[in-house]
Amino acid sequence: MRPALRRAWWRLHRWVGLSLGLVLAAVALTGALLIVWKPVDRWLNPALFAAATPDAPPAPLDAARATLRQAYGPASAFTLRPPRESGDTLWAYVDGAFHGLAYLDPSTARLLGQRGEHEGAANWMFELHSALLLGEAGRGVMAVLAATYFFLLATGAVLWWPRQWRQALAVQLRGGLTRALFDLHKAGGALLGLFIAVSIASGVWMAWKPLSAWVTVMAGHTPLTPPRVPAPAGKDASLDAMAAQARRLFPDARIGYIGVPPAADQPVRLRLKLPADPHPNGLTSLYFHPGSGELLAVHRFDRLQAGARHTSWIYPLHIGELGGPWHKAANAALGFALAGLGISGLWLWWRRRRRLR
Repeated sequence: MRPALRRAWWRLHRWVGLSLGLVLAAVALTGALLIVWKPVDRWLNPALFAAATPDAPPAPLDAARATLRQAYGPASAFTLRPPRESGDTLWAYVDGAFHGLAYLDPSTARLLGQRGEHEGAANWMFELHSALLLGEAGRGVMAVLAATYFFLLATGAVLWWPRQWRQALAVQLRGGLTRALFDLHKAGGALLGLFIAVSIASGVWMAWKPLSAWVTVMAGHTPLTPPRVPAPAGKDASLDAMAAQARRLFPDARIGYIGVPPAADQPVRLRLKLPADPHPNGLTSLYFHPGSGELLAVHRFDRLQAGARHTSWIYPLHIGELGGPWHKAANAALGFALAGLGISGLWLWWRRRRRLR
């Protein structure tokens, strides 16, 4: 590469990295910390996450709904998350005057506590990681940041491309800290760049909803929508009866979520995780009439529109659930590595700036 062209590539890589690299590093660091923080959060807050009597039979889902309505009012929507492991509590996402998570004892349906959607370190890290604390507007910004990283990856690969492949990933430790950090920055970016790119691309897919919609349109699919509720009724059908019917239809499935709307003209939605579904929460949906309990529609995960089907494996790929504990550990390591690339790049620029004074 000609020296003038190489200098131009260096300037582009340096100034784009200085402009947005630290933001990318913060997003990566919070993503890695979220993986590490979840078990710590459970350990620090046993009153919210640990059931008092793990082996006791579960309370009826209707009792949990009654507890939530008494606590948050009939105008609130609830999404129940039944326990997934022995000793877990029952979670309920509340959308009403209060927005956040409520935690119930699974054997008595007693309210144990709550956490607002903006409360706690885990929620703060998630909001920074997914939307830069900017709400919906931040999700579009995340797409721009992703494009920035791909540019940094491309320019970094051009600058790293070695003349002698034997020295491609060499790190010189005898030349001082700055030299070693420079080599580590180059080698780390070259070695892990593509893996980090997959993690960033999957994160953008989830954060920026138009991507999924575009894939669905390009595939020529019509998005599935919840069915309408004919002749809304004022009384509540039994959630336990709906769950029992879902288990009869899909005996090997696990109930991931139960969406209970506040209005009688909206269906109750049960999300199931079928054995072949890679999504940890399941994307198969059963819709029930809220008054009569009649099954209105079944949307299997493998028959959804193209965008939703892609999400069934992109989401677990991003959070590390697709490959089990080792995948989760690898995702955390990649997050720390990307943060390290951003911080090391800033350090190298600062050291160079001081030498040029």
